[in-house]
This record gives sequence, structure tokens and C-alpha cells, in this order.
Amino acid sequence: MKFEYLHPADQLVMIMKRIYEHGLTTTSGGNLSIKDDNGDIWITPAGIDKGTLTRADIICVKPDGTRIGPHTPSSELPFHQSVYSRRPDIKAVLHAHSPAIVAFSIARQLPMTNLLPSVMKTCGKISIARYAVPGSEELGENIGKEFDKDVDIVILENHGVCIGAEDLFTAFMKFETLEYSANLEITAYKIGTPIPLTPEAYKVTLTDYHLKMDDFIPRMHSTEELAARRDMITLIRRSYDQGLFSATHGTYSVRLSDGSFIITPFGKDRAYLREEDLVRVKNGMKEEGKIPSRAVKLHEMIYKNHPEIGAVLLAHPLHVMAFAVTDLEFDARTIPESYILLREIPKTSFESIYKDPNATSMMFSERVPAVLFKNDCIVTTGKNLLQAFDRLEVAEATAHSLIAAHDIGKIAYITDEEVADIKRAFHLVD
Repeated sequence: MKFEYLHPADQLVMIMKRIYEHGLTTTSGGNLSIKDDNGDIWITPAGIDKGTLTRADIICVKPDGTRIGPHTPSSELPFHQSVYSRRPDIKAVLHAHSPAIVAFSIARQLPMTNLLPSVMKTCGKISIARYAVPGSEELGENIGKEFDKDVDIVILENHGVCIGAEDLFTAFMKFETLEYSANLEITAYKIGTPIPLTPEAYKVTLTDYHLKMDDFIPRMHSTEELAARRDMITLIRRSYDQGLFSATHGTYSVRLSDGSFIITPFGKDRAYLREEDLVRVKNGMKEEGKIPSRAVKLHEMIYKNHPEIGAVLLAHPLHVMAFAVTDLEFDARTIPESYILLREIPKTSFESIYKDPNATSMMFSERVPAVLFKNDCIVTTGKNLLQAFDRLEVAEATAHSLIAAHDIGKIAYITDEEVADIKRAFHLVD
């Protein structure tokens, strides 16, 4: 989807719908705005149900103060105007009261943004603004002072967050990523102490193999390829709805019988991906005019070294990632289904996924169908897409149960003797 071709009113409705439906604001909470090339500010209205918002509800505020629309603009209009007046590079402002960010807001602390490289890249610097009455000029001034520091994300004491960006989708991406990271930090503290990435470690992630691949022009699209594209889109959208993916992070791929594979594209919104957005990779070349995921090299090496693997998924599910950013090991010996599907999940170094994808690919086997990468992701594999996805879902459900069990009592893992019984019953390879 080309977001820039949508009218400002339609953009505001679309993004507010996503925010509301994912539980990141309430019926009356939060507001969004866009400043267009004419200097007009398009803003969500005050007192209108976020669950039924339509383009007709959006208010246009002219530079001279004239208001066009059937409602009163959001009471937070003054701080939107304050941000726009101070930062001409900002064309969209997002304000919301999402639960995890509000938790930091009422503790008057900044969440860590250096647990994962995707968060560091997306969010950048953040700061905190002093409390003032909502809708007041004072609040606008307090927020504006923080934006003067070239910061795009400002936590509001006892209130929520204000985010500015060059367009509304970028503001939403920053917001969704920050809320996820805040949730991750809170969840990680339930089982240990979050371990941040250093700036030096982050630099390791700045690979550009996906940008340097030569192009090829597909001459045809087989029914096998078309089916793979269809099935991938179905599960990518499900993954986003379930919180296994974020708007622009998470990678799926499927191998085709000719040795090529289909993979998710780099930097495109996972919620609106279509079959034609997916990228075919063949003999080290990419489909013309498209950019594959940054993780394409690892996927390529896994397929090269493991002919039995038909699908590879890379994701950042919340509860699994709590184990990735702490020292606690992820042990799947919780219930038989978890052990049968996941077997052993080793945790390996952050750098390995970037520095030596070929060696990293050799970690996978029938006994090790998934690998957890410190401060980065989990990668699951399978003989087909559904099996790899099942493993991802089970990994997240298992991690969720393990974290919940920490609040109940000592965890009783399945014993070695019980594991041996499961192996015999389900013919699992040692």
C-alpha cells in the first residue's frame, strides 16, 4: 500500500483504527494529526468514539485558525501546533495512552530502547516532558521544549506519549515499536534483568547484502509459487494480529521446488502486504525492482545447507524475547506438545546472525528446529510453512507459560525419563 496517496483524513482514520483495535488507546483517549503542504492541520475530533471514527469526523484547522468539520478538534490541538511550529520537518503527530508506555509515564522513567537493534533503529532518542494539564498551553510548551532538542519521541509525565515524524505511518511505527519495547522490558524484569545492546554491537547489524543482490526478471509464476505467496500472506497477517510481528519487523520465507525461495520485503508494512510485494530469490539474485528482508542471507544459507527445510521464520514475539534479552535459558520441557515441536532451543550470540550466516545455519537440525538469538530474534524452521509457524506459536505460548509460572512457584520440568518416553512414543531423533 502506498500510504502517501491516501487523503490525510483517510490516513488518520486508518491509523487510529489500528491503534484502537490493538488496545493501544481507549474510546476517548489519544489523538492524531497531519500537517499538509498548505499548512492545514488535519486532526481527530474531541469526544468521538475511536471505534467508529470515519473520514467525515476529521477536522481541518486552517493556518488562520478557521475550523472545517462537524466536531470540535481534539483538546490537545495546542501541543500539536506547538510541535509543528518548532519543527518544520515534522508533518504528523501521534499522541496515545498505551498501557506499557503509560506505566513508564506514571513511574516518570524512560523505557530502554537498546534491548533490540530494530528498536534502536526505529525509535532513536527519547525524552520526558514535565506534567501539565491536558490541553493547556503549558503542556504544549513543555512538549515543544523537548522537540527543540531534536527528539521525536517524548514521554509525558502521568499522561502518555507524543511522537512526531515526517509522515503518519512513520509516527505509528515508532509508537508501536516503543510500546513493544516497553512491554518487553516490563516482561523481562519478571524473570531476570534486561541486558542492553552496546552501540558497538548495534553496528554489526548494519549489513547491506540485501541491497547489493543482482536482479533477475521472472519469466513465469508457477502455481506452486502463487500458492506459496498466498499462504505466506495469510500467515503474515495472522502473525501481525497475534503480535508475533510488528509493522515492519519479522521475516517469513518458503522454499520452492526449483531451489528458489519467496521472502518478505524490507521495510514494508506487514499489516497490508500483498502477494506481489513478496520477493523471489534465486541463485543469489532477487526479483527485479524489489528489496528482500535484511535477513535474506541467513535464509539463503539455511536452505542451502538443509534440503529438508521448506520454510524459515524470523520473529520477535514478546515472551520469547524476554528470554533473549535476559540470562535465563528457554527450556521447552514444559508440556509434551512444547517438547515435541521445539525440542532444544539453544540461545546463541547476537553477532552470529550477522557475521557468519553460513556457520549459523549449521546450528539447525531435526533436533534443533529453532534457535534464539540474544537481543535479536527467534528463528523457527519446518518442512513446510505451517509447521514452522506452529513452532513459532508454540514457542511464544511456552514462553508465556514459563513467565507466568515464575509468579506461581518453582517450575517442574519434564524429567529425563519422561523425555525418553516421549521420544520413543513419537519417534523423535536423538
